[in-house]
This record gives sequence, C-alpha cells and structure tokens, in this order.
Amino acid sequence: MDHATKTAFTRFAFPKVDPARAARAAEAMARLQERQAAAFRLWSGAARSAAGTGAPSADAADILDMVAPSAPGEAWVAPETAGGRPGQHPHAGSAGDIAGTVMRTVQEALAKAGIGADRDGRDGATPAAPRLPEGARFEARTFTGAAGTRNYKVYVPSGYTGQALPVVVMLHGCTQNPDDFAAGTRMNAVAEARSVLVVYPEQPRSANMQRCWNWYEPGDQQREGGEPALIAGIVRQVIAEFSADDRRVYAAGLSAGGAAAAILAMTYPDLFAAIGVHSGLACGSARDVPSAFAAMKGDGARATGQRHAVPLIVFHGDRDRTVHAANGDRVAAQGPSDPELRTAVTQGRTPDGVDYTRTVRSDASGRAIVEQWVLHGAGHAWSGGSPAGSFTDPRGPDASQEMIRFFLEHARAAGARP
Repeated sequence: MDHATKTAFTRFAFPKVDPARAARAAEAMARLQERQAAAFRLWSGAARSAAGTGAPSADAADILDMVAPSAPGEAWVAPETAGGRPGQHPHAGSAGDIAGTVMRTVQEALAKAGIGADRDGRDGATPAAPRLPEGARFEARTFTGAAGTRNYKVYVPSGYTGQALPVVVMLHGCTQNPDDFAAGTRMNAVAEARSVLVVYPEQPRSANMQRCWNWYEPGDQQREGGEPALIAGIVRQVIAEFSADDRRVYAAGLSAGGAAAAILAMTYPDLFAAIGVHSGLACGSARDVPSAFAAMKGDGARATGQRHAVPLIVFHGDRDRTVHAANGDRVAAQGPSDPELRTAVTQGRTPDGVDYTRTVRSDASGRAIVEQWVLHGAGHAWSGGSPAGSFTDPRGPDASQEMIRFFLEHARAAGARP
C-alpha cells in the first residue's frame, strides 16, 4: 500500500521578461515535481520492502540527511543543526511523508538557493557559471558507444598546450549534474593548479529518475557493458581528443557516483591508476533496489570477497544516515591487500572543528596504497566542498585536494594499455 500523501504543487514563478520562456520553464518544473514525487513513492515502497514491513520506516524521512541552504552562499548543514529532532529532516511530516518532504525541500531550495530545473527539465543545482582562468575551458561533449550515449563536460586547464596531462573522472551523486558537482567539489580549481584534465559524465533522468548511477543493477557492475563501459568509453575518447596520459587516469565519485567509482576499480583495473570513493558503497553490495536499500542502511549482505589491486582513497562521515559508515569500511576492504603494507593511523581536526581519523596503508617506499578518512560527526556530503554546490560540508578536510594528491602519486605500469 502506498503511504505517500498527494502533494499539491504551486506554479513556479519567473520574472516577467520572456513569457514564452517562462511558460516552458513552468512546464518543465511541473514535470520535474511530478517525476520526483512518483520516484520517491517507488523508492519509499522499496525501502519498506527491504525492511520487511509495509509500514513507513522510522527513518523514512532521513534519506536526505543534509539540509539545503536557506540563503545564497550558505552551506548545506546536518539536520540536527537546523532544528527538529536529531536525525530528522526539518521538513519531515509525522507520518513519514517522504514525497511531500522532498518536494517541500525542492520548492524551498528553488526559492532560496537556486536549485531546480532548467528549461530542459534537468534537476539538480544550477550554480552560476564560474569565471574561468584565462585560457581555461569547461566544455560539453557527447560519447556514443555500444552501451548507449552519455553527455559529459571536460575541464581543460589554462596551462594545456597539447602535452599529455593526467585525467580525473568525477561521478556526481543522485539529483546532481556536472555543473553542480564541479561547483561543489571545486575540483576544477584544484585541476587548474595541478594541470589536470577533469571529466564529468552526466547521468540522465532517462537512465535513472533521480539521476543516480545504477550501481545496484547487475548489468551496470560488469566490464564492457552498462555504465562502466560508457564511462570507460568517455575516458578513451578524452584521451584521444587531448592526447592525455593514459597511464595517469583516475576516477572519483560521491554517493551513487562513489559506488560507480568502486565498480570501475573492479571492472577496469587496466584503465584506472587510482580510485576515490566518497560516501559510497563497495562493488557487489546490491543486486536490486531492495538490497540497495539494505546496503545503504549497513544491514545488507557484505559485498563479494573480490578484491582489486587499484590504489584507493576513501572518505566517509560516521554520522552519514544516507549511506551508513560501515560501507566506507567495506569499500576500503576491497582495496589492495599485501602483508608487506605498513599501517599508520593519525587523528586530526580541521580549523572549523571537524575531527577525523586517517588510516594509511603504505608500501615499502612509503607511498600510500590505501588511504581511509573517517570524518567524525559528518553526514552525507563532499568534505571540504563549496556551498556553491549541493551536498557539501565546507568544514571538513578538503577531499578534492587530498584525492588529487593521492592520485598523482600513482601511475599504471608502462606498457599496459587501457
């Protein structure tokens, strides 16, 4: 039985500058709202199935555990800092009305922080286009292969003159898009300083209503098929177009994008020299939607005993109620394992008061092979990110800087071809 209540949506108001464009935008917003509500009814039903009960789960309203900014320039914050009971989204109803909760959040964020749909009905945050350094480019591309078609954006640093640069693939989370993810992670600024190409594949709503990478589908957990093949195809196209260094190719992602990055380590170890997973899940954690919800709660069966040899850096908040922190441990457990690796554990605190524990397993030369950051008190958000993008925590360690530092310490062996 569907317990989600029907939500009445108001017409989205635009300045009366271009009536035709305003009408198109309003229609796109109406479509977005209808699809969001329908999708969350389906997802909440799947969550109840995974829990083995037809009643709304006690934490049904906690799927989004970061609250949108209340004004431009402010940060996404954990729910307990925004009012309401600990762990409850401040807009959640007493009956677990997840569709209404999400739509109210979307409507308020639209009004206050510029989050919404563009004229093509694309959801996710749409930050203003940042001013690029002179000579830099942030351009749209399309890849088509046997597994389908995906759009992507590529950041080309101003120092590029045809030399073989490293490539970092950034996989956004649910409801996000390349512009939002680039703004929130500030990865383009890091890439500009380090002379790195950054690629942002885009998951369309035609592939997943919430724009999530389908990490829980068996067909998207295999080599030369599904989404891994699409992402690998994008990488090869970028290498060819920009004469990039095919020995220094890396991938990182947040949430569903982090889970997709973990799959790439398992399916394309000959293409990626290192992987970063932020608030994600291990490859093989789920095989369908119910098992995906179980895995996200930390209650599902552990991923298969498979391991990969790709160097790995992991970030996860231990107060994450969207993807349980146990998943960070499981991602790290799938990484390289060698009895010769030496383990060192350090603890620290950022200037803004976020405590963290950093565990590093290094080889005999002192190079980190597996690095895991546990962010104490942090939720489901990119650590050290910018409030210009969604699902970021500016107070934490700078995950973008740390990932690039880790990545550039690694290259695939000479002679190995992607």
